[in-house]
Amino acid sequence: MSRITKRRWFKVLLGMAGTVAVGGLALLRYGVMHSGSKVPVEPFRIAGNLYYVGAADVTAFLLTGPEGHVVIDGGYPRNAPTIIAGIAKLGFKVTDVKVLVNSHAHLDHAGGLKALQEASDAKLWVSERDADFVAHGGAGLPSIWPVRFLEWTGLLRFPAPHIDHTFKDGDTIRVGPVELVGNVTAGHTPGCTSWSFTVRDGDRELRAVNICSLTLQGASLVEPEAYPGIRADFEHSFRTLRSLRADIFLATHTEWFSLQRKLSERATAQNPADPFIDPDGYIRFVDSAEKDFRELLAKQQRRP
Repeated sequence: MSRITKRRWFKVLLGMAGTVAVGGLALLRYGVMHSGSKVPVEPFRIAGNLYYVGAADVTAFLLTGPEGHVVIDGGYPRNAPTIIAGIAKLGFKVTDVKVLVNSHAHLDHAGGLKALQEASDAKLWVSERDADFVAHGGAGLPSIWPVRFLEWTGLLRFPAPHIDHTFKDGDTIRVGPVELVGNVTAGHTPGCTSWSFTVRDGDRELRAVNICSLTLQGASLVEPEAYPGIRADFEHSFRTLRSLRADIFLATHTEWFSLQRKLSERATAQNPADPFIDPDGYIRFVDSAEKDFRELLAKQQRRP
């Protein structure tokens, strides 16, 4: 065998080894995330009419109002019964949930939507750009191939809910006085949505932002892009999030906004809502995500 042929085979084998490693990491990440969804968190009031009904890792929030309630995200399929039970523990009826909204079309955030929909008869709103993925149980999402492999095996698929309405970037959804703005902060998925809304806590009017996700998962930001326009989407997302007022910082994963620390601080705070008022933490999170984006983009641009 010639030296050139050996070199080519070495590159192929090296590439295959790298791919297997990435696939293994993807599987490990899936396992860690899925195990986190099994850990219950006692539902509690964050501030005013905003409540936490999610798990130890993936989040779900309840916004209550006199004309009906809103639930943000459904977690994994296994989380739906916990969310329903949490709503009841807080003294509310799941049948009074009139609207379900989703952050993005991944298993850990859309997996429980169908069960929540069936329990509440609520109307589901999904961003136009993620609607087809949600409607097909997560199938077809652009991603690196190890994640596509997990999708092909069915590990990342979820029960497909019925989508009642879609929305565009900046649209407002209303249930009586409760209003949520769907800010499409795409990149993680094409329709990834960060929800912003007002929370009335006593005599305070606070703005809350629930960040969808800014994680990159090694996605290609240069030609060929992970999906057409992903780089421009991330740039738009950073600008959008910086433009929003965020008194209360929330996100689709609890570690991103330090839920456990804030729960501990809540026990001794003069006002239990105060630890969740964290505009500086919000900006630090966006800054860190943008730094990761810039570094990955620069690395990919240096490739021959």
